[in-house]
Amino acid sequence: MPTERPFIEDIGRYDGQEVTISGWLYNKRSSGKIWFLLLRDGTGILQCVVSKKDVNEKIFQLYDELTYESSLKVNGLVHADRRAPGGFELWVNDIEVLQIAKDYPITPKEHGVDFLMDHRHLWSKAYLTQSGQLYMEAGAMAFGKVYCFGPTFRAEKSKTRRHLTEFWMVEPEVAYADLNDIMDLAEEFVEYIVQRVLENRSEQLRTIERDTSMLEKVQRPFPRISYDQAAAILREKGLDFQYGDDFGGADETAISESFDRPVMVHRYPAEVKAFYMKNDPHEPEKALCVDMLAPEGYGEIIGGGQREDDLEILEQKIAKHNLPQEAFEWYLDLRRYGTVPHAGFGLGVERTVAWICGLKHVRETIPFPRLMYRIYP
Repeated sequence: MPTERPFIEDIGRYDGQEVTISGWLYNKRSSGKIWFLLLRDGTGILQCVVSKKDVNEKIFQLYDELTYESSLKVNGLVHADRRAPGGFELWVNDIEVLQIAKDYPITPKEHGVDFLMDHRHLWSKAYLTQSGQLYMEAGAMAFGKVYCFGPTFRAEKSKTRRHLTEFWMVEPEVAYADLNDIMDLAEEFVEYIVQRVLENRSEQLRTIERDTSMLEKVQRPFPRISYDQAAAILREKGLDFQYGDDFGGADETAISESFDRPVMVHRYPAEVKAFYMKNDPHEPEKALCVDMLAPEGYGEIIGGGQREDDLEILEQKIAKHNLPQEAFEWYLDLRRYGTVPHAGFGLGVERTVAWICGLKHVRETIPFPRLMYRIYP
């Protein structure tokens, strides 16, 4: 069997092989001793054939239970059939049900258009975004793999060479991914960026007198250490660090000095991370999260992790953080209707550019920097 996770758009590569496809139920129909599932994963739609002679009775009886948008993992043999969508179908051996989705949540409109927008945002208080992540989670539930690129605003009172109050982020989100998957994606992404800059923009790097010897070492695999291991490095260096706190700029610099390429620090205490981070089932006090620290003292360029996909646990976390649940009902709906494991991260563009270019201050990477005491150019 293939070791990588197969996607429906590539199903033809696996003709004659046994694979497991993760996705959501798009449609179904039965003809007695055979029934058909149409499975979508954001890259395409695959017909899955469930025959009574090929599966056990428990699997075959699932037909009536499965609702539209239920999340599934379907194992079977890929078979070419020009009558099927995409020219291939899956002869099913097994089905793992991740969640039976509740009834479709959108009800018919009972009023005209004039009644649907009685609270227009121009008359309401609105807020600048701190991240597109929550919305990308919604996108990932529909399309499997998504990303956004846009501005982010922070009200942090941090007057350092690393901080802006407005900056840009690239934020991928991937359905059916866990912490290890997203760490793999993050290091592949950063390696690709650095190597393409070295390949295509070496003349510009020479113009700004950037020593590229450190950049040439940015190749996978990147070192991965736990929060506990990172804290031990700080203790060995004699820094005044309180275990259980988040790392400050000086801490991140001290940690990264031990490595010649970006280092990924994972599994921070859950208390210092956001409510949507999933807890490690083996160490419940830790979050399944990761920060990537750039070398040469440039600090965190990526933050991300695995999202909490359990509805009850997420509701408890929202209450624990004293957040208004009604504001997050749409977000909780993602866990009610076809929830799946998923993960993502955000890469800070300006910090990444500052590191690659060897700039002294992050404000040099954006035309009109907004800082703690500067709003206008």
